[in-house]
Amino acid sequence: MTTTKRLRSANITQGAARAPNRSMYYALGYKEEDFQRPMVGVANGHSTITPCNSGLQRLADAAVEAIHKHGGNAQMFGTPTISDGMAMGTEGMKYSLVSREVIADCVETCVQGQWMDGVLVIGGCDKNMPGGMMGMLRANVPAIYVYGGTILPGRLDGKDLNIVSVFEAVGENAAGRMSDKQLKRIELHAIPGSGSCGGMYTANTMSSAFEALGMSLPYSSTMANVYDEKVGSAAESARVLLKAIELDLKPRDIVTRESLENAVAVVMAIGGSTNAVLHILAIAHAAGVAWTIDDFERIRLRVPVLCNLKPSGQYLAVDLHRAGGIPQVMKLLLDAGLLHGDCMTITGKTIAQTLADIPSEPPANQDVIHTIKDAVYAQGHLAILKGNLSPEGCVAKITGLKNPVMTGPARVFEDEQSALDAILARQIKPGDVMVLRYLGPKGGPGMPEMLAPTSALIGEGLGDSVGLITDGRFSGGTWGMVVGHVAPEAAVGGCIALVHEGDSITIDSHKNLLQLNVPDSEIEARRAVWKAPAPRYTRGVQAKFACNCSSASTGAVLDAF
Repeated sequence: MTTTKRLRSANITQGAARAPNRSMYYALGYKEEDFQRPMVGVANGHSTITPCNSGLQRLADAAVEAIHKHGGNAQMFGTPTISDGMAMGTEGMKYSLVSREVIADCVETCVQGQWMDGVLVIGGCDKNMPGGMMGMLRANVPAIYVYGGTILPGRLDGKDLNIVSVFEAVGENAAGRMSDKQLKRIELHAIPGSGSCGGMYTANTMSSAFEALGMSLPYSSTMANVYDEKVGSAAESARVLLKAIELDLKPRDIVTRESLENAVAVVMAIGGSTNAVLHILAIAHAAGVAWTIDDFERIRLRVPVLCNLKPSGQYLAVDLHRAGGIPQVMKLLLDAGLLHGDCMTITGKTIAQTLADIPSEPPANQDVIHTIKDAVYAQGHLAILKGNLSPEGCVAKITGLKNPVMTGPARVFEDEQSALDAILARQIKPGDVMVLRYLGPKGGPGMPEMLAPTSALIGEGLGDSVGLITDGRFSGGTWGMVVGHVAPEAAVGGCIALVHEGDSITIDSHKNLLQLNVPDSEIEARRAVWKAPAPRYTRGVQAKFACNCSSASTGAVLDAF
């Protein structure tokens, strides 16, 4: 393989002036002939912080071996992670979304600073995916994403368990429907080993979106971390990347408006996480593609939910894999005219070519993937609501609800813990609309997820009868009468900051409406006396994030200047 364009530009192999550059490589064991081979980054998210990332090293090792086998020089570097599941309900949760930007910066900085010819990014926990993709798009050298893989389900008393089982069990325990002993048993059995949270939560949602984008290999997004096929997929990803470097096939050639439509169509079809809205907005921004929050609603109206997956359905990602995985879902959408088949993928094949041999019907005798005619829901599940409470838009997850419409009195909370305490103390009643505010990108800061309160509501049997709105986020494991990403957020004077205890609020997913039922004159009077709170952080990454981040309605990115 001849010297690549980036190496020529860096002039590493030419002239005495570049001897110090070469000398540094010689110290790493390079030989003269290595400078004719492409330099391929391996962004390795391995860590022992979380089960999501504890199984990544063997994938990184397989990728490095395959890069060398297929004619490249592997240059491994690390990226950090924050465990959403471990940080949930603590101050640490405010660092989760921040870590997306840190990961993106790490990938961009190493690829550009070391003038790499391509990069293979390996990640597991939720923010690893969008952070890695954003970094790949900024650097825009040939790149491929390797998802670390999903976790296997825990088992107890003949039933599958996952991380959300624990959070919901806390609510059942508080409601007196579960003993302390049973809660402890669930806690001990829910997480059996390495891999990312097993339902169609944020990690599996984003990995599926990346497969649909064409930035990772077919079937790779639903493989279990502990299985050998995941190691083989990592090695094959490295081979495909070396070919993409040869062809100069780059991320911005693949991530287009049409491929983003494909990704969102798949997110709707699988019943994916609300976080996909925030992250795809950020990915589109990194790709330089025109995309708005209203595009999600446009696609939702025409794409049905085809998969019966947790949190609002029955099955886990491993079950989806056995039923045919994302390629089977995509084939159903393609045949229905709901995908762009001419979009390019990192393999050099189009979507239509990739799916050519996939059956037009899902396997019989399974209930995970439904046909278009037998869809779980006729339309997508992530509704974009607007109204005086959220003129920029917010996200409601409407699957699993008997009736996604309610009007009720506001129960106002300035933080997550006081809201959780009220639920566990049984102070929240059917018909209430909980308002959790000052938890947005700037106000949190970092837009923490509200899995603990929403799971407690489910555990107490209030999921269908209590509304919850917030300028923060939700875990991919959340379901119920919940509305997140309310924008503008409270910290910048959004209407959510002006809600008083007992005010009437309407959530109407049929009309795409989130409304504070208070006269405009009263809202303006409240606005006139509202004062912005002092920032919670004045130094460090949280302060930088709060100062620079955009609205949730544009992805909460840091470089939208």
